[in-house]
Amino acid sequence: MSDDLTATLARFASDLRYEDIPERVQEYSKDLLLDAVACALAGYAGEDTSKVSRFACQLAQSEESSIIGGGRLSLTGATMLNGFLITAVSMCDVYRPTATHLQPVIVSPALAIAQRDDASGRDLLVALVAGFETAVRIAAGVDYASFRKAGWHGPGTIGPFGSAAAVGRLRGLDPDIMAVALGLAGSQAAGTFAAWGTPSVKFHQFRGALSGLMAALLAEQGFVATREFLTAADGGFYPTYCGASAGEAATAGLRSHWEMQQIALRPWPTSAASQGVVTALFDLVREHDFKARDIQRLELHVSPACRDAYANRRTFSGRWEASASIHYTAAVVLHDRTLWMEQFERYEDPELQQFAQERVELIADPALTAEQARVEARMKDGAVLRARCDASKGTPENPMTRAEIEHKCRRAAGGRLGDVQLRFVLDAISNLEDLKSVRTLMEALQRVESR
Repeated sequence: MSDDLTATLARFASDLRYEDIPERVQEYSKDLLLDAVACALAGYAGEDTSKVSRFACQLAQSEESSIIGGGRLSLTGATMLNGFLITAVSMCDVYRPTATHLQPVIVSPALAIAQRDDASGRDLLVALVAGFETAVRIAAGVDYASFRKAGWHGPGTIGPFGSAAAVGRLRGLDPDIMAVALGLAGSQAAGTFAAWGTPSVKFHQFRGALSGLMAALLAEQGFVATREFLTAADGGFYPTYCGASAGEAATAGLRSHWEMQQIALRPWPTSAASQGVVTALFDLVREHDFKARDIQRLELHVSPACRDAYANRRTFSGRWEASASIHYTAAVVLHDRTLWMEQFERYEDPELQQFAQERVELIADPALTAEQARVEARMKDGAVLRARCDASKGTPENPMTRAEIEHKCRRAAGGRLGDVQLRFVLDAISNLEDLKSVRTLMEALQRVESR
């Protein structure tokens, strides 16, 4: 192979060993896995979960793979359904530079193959690092302004490369075959912002998981594809998707700088853009004694891009639409002083709807970027209460602790996993490098009556 970018990342993913991974990166891979499990358990509250579950059951009739918090399905069905569960209630990760969710695309197929092949926890850990780092490196090389202007959506276009790398690493693909797997993943890269505002943005994610799975398994069979997909002049990923060559960040410091540590987590089941607002609102609640009914006007100052994307989401007709509305999210946080799935079941509450529609204003502030937010509550008595978020909870600058992720998992597991199961899952992931068989983890993750 040449020194093409595809070959470079293929060698990285294929050759990666446990000993190559710094302890901090090993621990963050565990955080990403545990958080994905928490999101999947919470995903049963998603409005479209039953639809995707029925669809996944139709793909095949075998039952060799476990569903997180459920029963068993085929390898294909489990990959897709677990991928959807992780993203179902909008609480999974986001790589902010390209607004790309990667847990649904990478964790789901890696778990399915690790279970099927009776891989060890250490093997799974290495595969997850290979998948996440490959995906974020490809994302880091993207000229996002051009990528976004062309309408591309990251999970379905970037994610499949990470999925293929993770599965390929578990299957022991050599660098040459891994490059083919990346080429086949790229041949399936798809998904645009035309889906924005509908649940089909989540289809990009669980379909991306299957794309990477198929890419790695087909490459393993000797199927031929280009080994230079990322940079090919005619139809390559970078020339086609962003009209430019890959940026230096795609490979800069590879094996010494770990870009996957820039993946942000989400504590609350609402849009990534809302996390900064929610962080600031909870700070406001902690610092001041007030009631929501005493607010005359709530001003949410956000980046211009955030304002443009969410200004017209003041009204909503379902739980998912409510979770994607910053207006409603702010209203329910101030009324309930908590934010979980049940808060979005109250979307028809007249008091919350009136507050969201009449008292909340989303204001663009050019000085704010990404998830940064300022909130100002103008009270009926003339007082003005203020709070600011420069880094939302869950971002690398304001990370969730392992204990906080475990709390998220416990909260999500209620009614699906027993106490003994949950303790085993938490311990197994915390000590993933010592787990002899991923099958024991996946069996523990099945719902009590399904085991």
